[in-house]
Amino acid sequence: MKSTLLSFVFLFVGLHISAQLQSPEEFLGYEIGQQFSRHADVVNYFEHAAENSPLVNYHTYGKTNERRPLTYAVISMEENLRNLEEIRNKHLGNTGISETVGEADKAIVWLSYNVHGNEASATEAAMKTLFELITAKEDWLENTVVIIDPSVNPDGRDRYVNWYNQVKAEPYDPMQAAAEHHEPWPGGRPNHYLFDLNRDWAWATQVETQQRLKIYNQWMPHIHVDFHEQGINEPYYFAPAAEPFHEIITPFQREFQTEIGKNHAKYFDEEGWLFFTRERFDLLYPSYGDTYPTYMGAIGMTYEQAGHGRAGLGINTDEGYELTLKDRVAHHHTTGLSTVEIATKNIEALNTEFKKYFDNSELEYKSYAVKGNPDKIASLKELLEKHEIQYQKAASGRVNGFNYTEGKTGRFNADKNTLVINTNQPKGKMVNVLFEPKTTLTDSLTYDITAWSLPYAYGLEAVASTREVDAEANLEVPEIKNSANPSGAGYVVKWNALQDAQFLAELLNENIKVRFTEIPFKSEGKDFDRGSLIITKSDNRTHGNFDKTVIEIANKHQRELVAANTSFAAIGPDFGSPEVKLINPPKVAVLKGEGTSSLNYGEIWHFFEQDLNYPLTSINTDYFKNVDLSQFDVLIMPEGFYSNVLYEETLKMVKDWVNNGGKLIAIGSAVGTFAKNEGFNLKENKSETKDTTTVGNLIPYTQRERESAKDMITGSIVKTKLDNTHPMAFGYDDTYFSLKLSNSSYKLLEDGYNVSYIQQPEIVAGFAGSSAVKNLENSLVFGEERMGSGSIIYMVDNPLFRAFWENGKMFFTNSIFFVNNNKFRL
Repeated sequence: MKSTLLSFVFLFVGLHISAQLQSPEEFLGYEIGQQFSRHADVVNYFEHAAENSPLVNYHTYGKTNERRPLTYAVISMEENLRNLEEIRNKHLGNTGISETVGEADKAIVWLSYNVHGNEASATEAAMKTLFELITAKEDWLENTVVIIDPSVNPDGRDRYVNWYNQVKAEPYDPMQAAAEHHEPWPGGRPNHYLFDLNRDWAWATQVETQQRLKIYNQWMPHIHVDFHEQGINEPYYFAPAAEPFHEIITPFQREFQTEIGKNHAKYFDEEGWLFFTRERFDLLYPSYGDTYPTYMGAIGMTYEQAGHGRAGLGINTDEGYELTLKDRVAHHHTTGLSTVEIATKNIEALNTEFKKYFDNSELEYKSYAVKGNPDKIASLKELLEKHEIQYQKAASGRVNGFNYTEGKTGRFNADKNTLVINTNQPKGKMVNVLFEPKTTLTDSLTYDITAWSLPYAYGLEAVASTREVDAEANLEVPEIKNSANPSGAGYVVKWNALQDAQFLAELLNENIKVRFTEIPFKSEGKDFDRGSLIITKSDNRTHGNFDKTVIEIANKHQRELVAANTSFAAIGPDFGSPEVKLINPPKVAVLKGEGTSSLNYGEIWHFFEQDLNYPLTSINTDYFKNVDLSQFDVLIMPEGFYSNVLYEETLKMVKDWVNNGGKLIAIGSAVGTFAKNEGFNLKENKSETKDTTTVGNLIPYTQRERESAKDMITGSIVKTKLDNTHPMAFGYDDTYFSLKLSNSSYKLLEDGYNVSYIQQPEIVAGFAGSSAVKNLENSLVFGEERMGSGSIIYMVDNPLFRAFWENGKMFFTNSIFFVNNNKFRL
């Protein structure tokens, strides 16, 4: 009797809770697809669902730069939610991450929505999918845990939604020419710092990614879907993906994508919805929302709905029909449910094959050994820790294998700073992808860059070994504790890594005057190379807390100060030499707005605020002509096309400013602005004229795209020579591996400084077409042209690309603080 009564009470309570649960339409007050929902309203609905359904747990895993919550819901049957930790640990037991004993018998499906903020139908679909799972598809939840991240990029989403809600007509206007279909710069796609979060999974430079990875790595799902949108005339894309597939991807991962795709096709065919598969979206570059999970053992997939930021609530396509937000939501809702359905039908296969994926015994390379500057090693460790990848300290001795610097089999001697990353660990396949010297390409036509090997990106020596390298437990790095030397002449610090630049920036922010040397010298029994910082008591006589401030900042940044008792050098220039130059704390400006690349502007903005912590003034291109440039020492031109920004009047303004001592830094495609205008030393490298013996273009129509690949460079790594006596290259050796992102090629400067350059092209990794490679002969990578008392700095390759090419950042820092920086602003 008591048991019957308790059952009745629980049933009553359950019915009462369900009765309180509202659909998204009931809760929001409008039909899904009728309006764009603000992020706060989405969060409120998910909270409502969690409060009123026993099948939903809802969590906040972090905050964005603009303080919006990052959230995820865990959806399953009540019993599963009560035993969630046991389910999770059994699942992780299949990877080797957890030692929990017990057979995993659940499917884990993770659905990520709205990584691109203006691909906004995805978040609307997330609410609809959540509601249907917990009200109509409960039987699927018996053996499946579904994780929903309703908005990976809340800042970008709200930028788009707030703009659209402000400008749309009532009712909405489907004409393509209407203002509501033309987003202003920079658009809603990126996050706060204008980064593409769908390219940040592996590099984890952004707060959204960093916080999400902590949760993702706690779950390591069987299936991960990233919901996107594409052009308005392209109906819908879903798996299977296009070639090239990375060779690490298993046959099961490929086959299961096809099985999921066929299930989607069944529903789309029933509704008469068009779709396509196996085109464009490949599985190679490791930092996507489909590839990163794939390399972590999941079935990683991208779903692309027509629409994007142009579509609004409805737009007329070129194919003669109106594409509405309701259509877009319906399609994403259908594929989301279809994905979960297939998972529920393949529990055993998913768990069996997932476990097999983490057997790394067949990998060619068993270990990657890297060494170099301790600060660069520390930066690499930070990245590995974000992905929970294990590393150790190498035992002393020789390491044999593929030598990255030499580009062939060789060896190096392990020292106390040599790091070993073995592939006999749960995430060994991801280690293989991130560190492999060259990625095998089954197709040269890819969606993104084709090279990213971390030793090159971090500027480290490395060997990939087919044998496991002996290693031992990591030793703790001793803490640096500097002491003041008030009676001495000052302090000296070596200049080798970004951490040194961060130290310099804080000194300048605290009004500490700093010098750098252009000539090597010896002081206090130690050798100091070009670029070493010298902080003298003489320069800082009026600073009341000179020693205390310098010591505190050095200890904070863990910089080792050498206390110089005298400014008289044992060898080389003394501290008062003309070769030891005072650093002007530069006033730096950057252009943004129409004509500039929002991505590169974001990289620069992020670098100054998050890496360097140094003031930066952003100037919009629409009022640039009215700016008094004499207020600034440095002007940065991000990648972009400046024909509407630098015309006769403004170009003269910039030239006059440079002649009077200004320093202009042009990056990537911005460099072409100066090759096309008279009065500059920079000239484009022209490829040889085509064979004129035949009349017309006789390449078959179907082969033209592939034929064009000869002129393409898709993110390849090229070896360059350096003039490391030039201030832009201080802290570097005589070789630099540059990430080349395009086929742009410029002649070596005849009147200027060729700091980084290519004589005979040597592509060490990635794809570069034969014609494009030939055109790189005798070409500039980084250079300086003097004009009057100022300089123009040409950076043909972007040294800040996606904030992950760590070894390029010092070129940029040197350009700001060292190059032609003699005049002190009072």
